[in-house]
Amino acid sequence: MNGLLPILVLFVGHWQASVFFQTFFLHRYGAHKQFTMSKGWERFFHLCTYITQGSSFLSPRGYAILHRMHHAYSDTPKDPHSPTNHGNVFSLMWKTKHTYDDYAYDRVQPEPRFLGGYPEWPALDRLGQNWVMRFVWIAAYIAFYVHFATAWWMYLFLPAHFVMGPIHGAIVNWCGHKYGYRNFSNGDDSKNTLVFDFLTAGELFQNNHHKFSMSPNFAARWFEIDPAYVVIRIFAKLGIVKLGPQMIRWEPGDSEAEPAE
Repeated sequence: MNGLLPILVLFVGHWQASVFFQTFFLHRYGAHKQFTMSKGWERFFHLCTYITQGSSFLSPRGYAILHRMHHAYSDTPKDPHSPTNHGNVFSLMWKTKHTYDDYAYDRVQPEPRFLGGYPEWPALDRLGQNWVMRFVWIAAYIAFYVHFATAWWMYLFLPAHFVMGPIHGAIVNWCGHKYGYRNFSNGDDSKNTLVFDFLTAGELFQNNHHKFSMSPNFAARWFEIDPAYVVIRIFAKLGIVKLGPQMIRWEPGDSEAEPAE
């Protein structure tokens, strides 16, 4: 059991780092531009996203187009990853993968309104989406487990490292539109799955996010905690990012929004 601690440290660290940069850089910055940063910091966080996602790196272009389509067509037949269009989460993941690949590898042209405004670093994105490099990352994960694992069942964690990014996306897209509660009537099935989203760094506040898509704070009620937003506020105080006026925390009776029934 001595090998369990480093295995858990790697797994939890990889999980949290990967999902943080997915929500912070790819989602809130890349897809929505909820805050701004200098070109130097953009490159730094782009590189961090690649390193933390490793073999499952998602390009900002592919992610942004896919996510903007999701907002435009939320829970309709045109939504690229809605549970309403799939019988199980694996079907949703497979369809999402093919749609993402079409845009990430520039095989299909999206509607013009979904283009532009996302970070672009062609050399790094090509490296991240190169299958040789994906297998290099996979080999590195395996090597770590070979060195530290002391029981066969520890290797069961390995597949999650290989596809960490898509796993996070599947949890958010499936659970965030099937399970939980709603603060707002958005015309779709978006829900808040957790009141403290320790699992996906705030991404499971889907109902709030679909109501206030330009707010970097995905929590809307006083009891909701969005951990990624806490980090964003720290970054803002340090001058790393600049927040706009669109920070929203809703309370019953506010005139700017009506609660869901």
